[in-house]
Amino acid sequence: MECHDSAVSYLSWVLIVGGVAFLLRQRRMCAPYGRYSPAEGFCCSARLGWFLQEVPAFLLPLLLLLLPEEELTEQGRSTGRTLLLCTFMLHYFHRSFIYSFLTRGRPVPLPITLYAAVFCSLNGFLQGHHLLHCAHFEHTWLTHARIAAGLLLFVVGMIINIHSDHILRSLRRPGETAYRIPQGGMFEFVTGANYFGEIVEWFGFAVAAWSLPSFAFALFTACSVGPRACHYHRDYLQRFEDYPPSRKALIPFIL
Repeated sequence: MECHDSAVSYLSWVLIVGGVAFLLRQRRMCAPYGRYSPAEGFCCSARLGWFLQEVPAFLLPLLLLLLPEEELTEQGRSTGRTLLLCTFMLHYFHRSFIYSFLTRGRPVPLPITLYAAVFCSLNGFLQGHHLLHCAHFEHTWLTHARIAAGLLLFVVGMIINIHSDHILRSLRRPGETAYRIPQGGMFEFVTGANYFGEIVEWFGFAVAAWSLPSFAFALFTACSVGPRACHYHRDYLQRFEDYPPSRKALIPFIL
């Protein structure tokens, strides 16, 4: 498969413009899922919803990766491109096959699941196609400090994200609905610790890949989950008089 530069550029700018538009929309109202899910309408279980919406971002890159060798560009399947694509897929493997079966969240509105599945499909194709068929890596790519720093940021962000999700799940026993103040890990510094970890994760990926598609995705992630962390922070401040005053919404010590 040859590189389709125009499609890569178009989809990347769709992510950038869409992310900014989503950010502006969430300044007025939070996206309708989780604690902000509407009571009416068609919904599916949180576990099924998360699986259906996240798994395309794992399967599409996997399909591109498994294409016969002769269908790839003449540069072949370099180690650098494969490593970065597997890094991307690692997140969505966890989201699809581990997180989705552990979550205890509220039912997800069916339209939200469908929109998210479309987004994950397009983004999975964009990142996979660009890395396998468009990206260029020097033979000395592994010695570049930027790539090492980006991959380190990705790993740190993913650890923060997974650990924070574990803390949130531990706040309630099955069947409970009461809200509690999360404690431990990055929650000692920010309300949206899981969102902070995800943003760090994808900006680390963007630093390592150093491409328009990866930075577009990182920006979209920040515009998507960043305002949600701020909404949650205000909600916790209203619910709990003893909420830690030093805890920020998203970025430690800053925001």
